[in-house]
Amino acid sequence: MGAEALAQVMRPLSEVFPPGSSPDLLVGLDAPDDAAVYRLSDDEAIVVTTDFFPPVVDEPYDFGAIAAANAMSDVFAMGGDIMLALNLAGFPTELPHEVGAAIIRGGAEKVAEAGAILAGGHTVTGPEPLYGLAVVGRVHPQRILRKAGARPGDVLVLTKRLGSGLVTTALKQGKVAADDLSAAVDEMRALNRTAGRSAHAAGAHAVTDVTGFGLVGHALELADASAVAVRLELAALRLLPGVRRYAEAGCVPGGSVTNGYTYAPRVEGLADLPKWWMDVLFDPQTSGGLLIALPEDRAEGYMRDLAREGAESAVVGSVEAGSGVKVAA
Repeated sequence: MGAEALAQVMRPLSEVFPPGSSPDLLVGLDAPDDAAVYRLSDDEAIVVTTDFFPPVVDEPYDFGAIAAANAMSDVFAMGGDIMLALNLAGFPTELPHEVGAAIIRGGAEKVAEAGAILAGGHTVTGPEPLYGLAVVGRVHPQRILRKAGARPGDVLVLTKRLGSGLVTTALKQGKVAADDLSAAVDEMRALNRTAGRSAHAAGAHAVTDVTGFGLVGHALELADASAVAVRLELAALRLLPGVRRYAEAGCVPGGSVTNGYTYAPRVEGLADLPKWWMDVLFDPQTSGGLLIALPEDRAEGYMRDLAREGAESAVVGSVEAGSGVKVAA
């Protein structure tokens, strides 16, 4: 669902639960973020989120692992660790049992990799497979990472390559190369656990994960929450293999078009870009990386820490005074 439609659908919540109605709800409807955070004590808060969707790849085990990694990413983006998760699944009655079992196993093993427990869940029947998780994590109330807080002079680090929506659309259209798909699956299955854990220690001022609204949409959310402008350097963006080819071949997901209509009016520098770059910037990501604003002198050390854990990253832009997003070719 696009950002504008989502805002309309969610509007009644603020009427039933006015902002500030619970002092222990540290992150909620008043300033939406990647997950809700509820304080249990001065030293502990729980981080709660949920996400599920239909298959983005054909292999059931990979679909389960990707959906689980995507759902848990919001907790990592808030600086938390996962405690437990519950399955959310919808399977057609004709779906072979072994296929459903492979999806569940993919999710379960990814939760175990995150150091957490998968403790059950709920399954319904439906016209197409759906899978994801309800996730509970923990974080110290003083160590919560938010979208708000980026400061002029910060640099922006992005921890995964872009283009998963284009690659998976190429799969649906029968145009994807096997090696390109394998690279995208590996990227989507990768946890943002190390990236989130290290961000606070590196002095991160603001963090969000890049998912359905694309890089530009989530960069705008960070910019608006922080009352700053974000500058993205196209030359620094890392792309999955084949992404430009798939964009130029028209393997563009519908969400990219929706994101473009929603966010393009607030982006400077788009007019002179080739269309394929536009498709990349607005490409809805599945289990994308973390976008992190932190002091420039801390970025190299942060990326070095990630590299030691086998996670690549890059400085892709900077934070400036002003508003909106600026794109530099």
